[in-house]
Amino acid sequence: MNFKFNKSSGQASRFLLILAIVILVAVVIVYLVMKMATPAPKPPGPDVTPEIPLPVYENTIDDIRFVFLSARDMGGTLKGSMSRDASWQKDLTTTEKFIILTIGAQNKGKENTPDRAWSVDNIVDSEGREFVALDYNVNSWLPNPNLCGTLLKPEFEPTPCIKIYEVSKISVGLKVRVIASNKNAAGIYSTDKKDETMLDLIVK
Repeated sequence: MNFKFNKSSGQASRFLLILAIVILVAVVIVYLVMKMATPAPKPPGPDVTPEIPLPVYENTIDDIRFVFLSARDMGGTLKGSMSRDASWQKDLTTTEKFIILTIGAQNKGKENTPDRAWSVDNIVDSEGREFVALDYNVNSWLPNPNLCGTLLKPEFEPTPCIKIYEVSKISVGLKVRVIASNKNAAGIYSTDKKDETMLDLIVK
């Protein structure tokens, strides 16, 4: 039996083989190009956590240093028996809570500060609600004399200013605003220009 070699079928097989190799090479090249084009993942950055401000229990305005001394939660009743006039003073009540606050003021300068050069203002909570100090109706529970705003002598121990506030039960993050008069170039305290700062409270 005689066999004849078919040149056309051999050439077709060789063509298909070459085509397959070309396609395979093209696929590999496309894959490598796409892989190189894909940006590398960014390295994980450091954990960023918001900074929590530290509480401030003392601060200085000009020569006057303010320092938080104490804050007592008296609940809803100021007992008459705890007042200076225990023999006749009746209890004072509220639906919220009374806080007795003591702030010290110290003169860090070299000369006396005048009367009313400093003061202790409102209590402010985390929502910005302001609570004004009670006045004449709590006099029996305040010292006599109360030293708020009095003259300060240089480097004496802090002078205590005691005030009583009626504060909401739901209020948290309490601070108190303290105020001092500005001093001009001649060292005179101004009655018009004042600066203020906030002190954090620890209420017990």
